[in-house]
Amino acid sequence: MLPREELLKGVENRDSIARVIDQAEQAIKTWEVVLTDFLSPPELAEMQRVFNRLTEVQLLPWGGYPQAERQRVAIARSDLPLDQSQVSLVALEIAGNFLFDSATHRDFLGAMLGTGIVREKTGDIIVLGERGAQAIVVPELAEFLTMNLQQVRSVPVKTQPIDLSELKIREPKKKELTTVEASLRLDAIASAGFGMSRSKMVDFIDAGDVRVNWKEVTQPSSQVKSGDLIAIRGKGRLEVGEIAVTKKERYRVQLTRYI
Repeated sequence: MLPREELLKGVENRDSIARVIDQAEQAIKTWEVVLTDFLSPPELAEMQRVFNRLTEVQLLPWGGYPQAERQRVAIARSDLPLDQSQVSLVALEIAGNFLFDSATHRDFLGAMLGTGIVREKTGDIIVLGERGAQAIVVPELAEFLTMNLQQVRSVPVKTQPIDLSELKIREPKKKELTTVEASLRLDAIASAGFGMSRSKMVDFIDAGDVRVNWKEVTQPSSQVKSGDLIAIRGKGRLEVGEIAVTKKERYRVQLTRYI
């Protein structure tokens, strides 16, 4: 048995991680590969932190393409082979003419959930503008959504499975920049990276809208380090690159902003 209470100590997404611990115990016991539902980025990051301490099991997250935000996780004993093909996923095309009634990610997700399915069974949704969208789901929902997802907003749609290779992935736009700061405080680095005033950044941090490595941070004075990923709700992400100390003992920080 895994040290459940010890693993769950200080965990934010307690219910999700507890479910993954149950599934890991099942994988150890049955010698089978066990699959989770789709997990969000904060859940995935926390799960990996929790399971990094364990040697009995291995985890393989996959969401259908390399930059996928929502991913299912294959869990197996450490001595079993594990690869992406074991993470069962289906891609769906939701095709319609959205030229005169454009639909957002929220509209497509709302229409899918309106058929009665739950969020955990759906992965990423890729909006294709006036042509509709593509969605990644668990295989057992493919037939149900093909039959039941027939309208998004006022637009009739045809939903059908497609090959994962047909996903139209748009590479995220990124911008490289360098800043020189007196400290490595979160509010200083993030305000430079997102191009906003420090007081505005502090407002975002105080409101709970800022995550570092998908963990909510509410202290503007928190220190960042090379490799950290800073995300602000609705504003994109910022990756902290190389950090060097200048002759005047300030910090020169390489940043990559993803829009």
